[in-house]
Amino acid sequence: MKKGHLTIKDIAKDLNVSPSTVSRALKDNPDISLETRKLVQEYAKKNKYKPNALALSLRNQHTNIIGVIVPELANHFFSAVLSGMETIAEDKGYQVIICQSSEDYHKEIRNVQTLIKARVCGALISQAKTTTQYEHFEELLDNDIPVIFFDRICIGIDADKVVVDDYSGTFTAVEYMIKSGCKRIAFFSAPLHMEISKNRKNGYLDAIRKYHLPVEENLIRIADNKPLGYERAMEILQEPNRPDGFMAMNDYTASGILLAAKKLKLRIPDDISICGFSNSNISQDTDPMLTTMDQHPEKVGEEAMKLLLEKVENPEDTTRKNKIIKTSLIVRQTTRVLPDN
Repeated sequence: MKKGHLTIKDIAKDLNVSPSTVSRALKDNPDISLETRKLVQEYAKKNKYKPNALALSLRNQHTNIIGVIVPELANHFFSAVLSGMETIAEDKGYQVIICQSSEDYHKEIRNVQTLIKARVCGALISQAKTTTQYEHFEELLDNDIPVIFFDRICIGIDADKVVVDDYSGTFTAVEYMIKSGCKRIAFFSAPLHMEISKNRKNGYLDAIRKYHLPVEENLIRIADNKPLGYERAMEILQEPNRPDGFMAMNDYTASGILLAAKKLKLRIPDDISICGFSNSNISQDTDPMLTTMDQHPEKVGEEAMKLLLEKVENPEDTTRKNKIIKTSLIVRQTTRVLPDN
């Protein structure tokens, strides 16, 4: 045990648990097991732990500022999400600080420090694709800052979440392509350590299995932007038994696939069907226009902000809430028309 003023981090180190677990155990949070709460509370009492009065006074100063961390501001989905968030925040009298991680783990850590220093009263986060460790998110909770994850969620942190129905959206899109005549559909994914990628892959796989088509690992590639979509599609479309359909992680990847197919003088959608995900502006700027899944990003932003403000204004409510936003298939010109029944 450390000599001098005992901190939450000291207790966490001595008991081999996370600081956020100690923080919540000291508040008798029911999300922490009774055994752990008792262990922490007895240890704190025995070692005369006292909360830092200055830190508590700072935390209790209600700033009416919400912090938001997004991977990319230029991305249509995230800009639309932010629009939804700001609409709700402004209506409720809150201001929003926006940080961009640029898909970089280390910059994301700096973003978190910025929000803590700004004494935000809550944080909305969509994690960077390079993030695989979550201590910086724990630090927000340690500072009594409620956190809501949206879209790209972190399952390693005990926090509320707002997500798109990625599984059902992908299943619906792949099923549509199968019903329209596709027999070999490739899936271009984001890195598979991310929950969003796992859910979309599972939706793809279950649609393939439902219609008794073979699961071919060679048709599953990591490509989540336009250059990679083009590069991977050029590779796979020149193989002897090329796919006749593509399910893309997003519209940018789908536009890269479309460019590759046109470069190889393939007919779309007769030879190749392509479906994106997001219903971003680019989906209507391509020729032909992309079939895609609408994620309703403004709704994601609105629901995430509402959920966070509930936490901010009712700090004693420890109930966990997760919300799922349904998707909609937008059929345009890069997929075949369903045959008449």
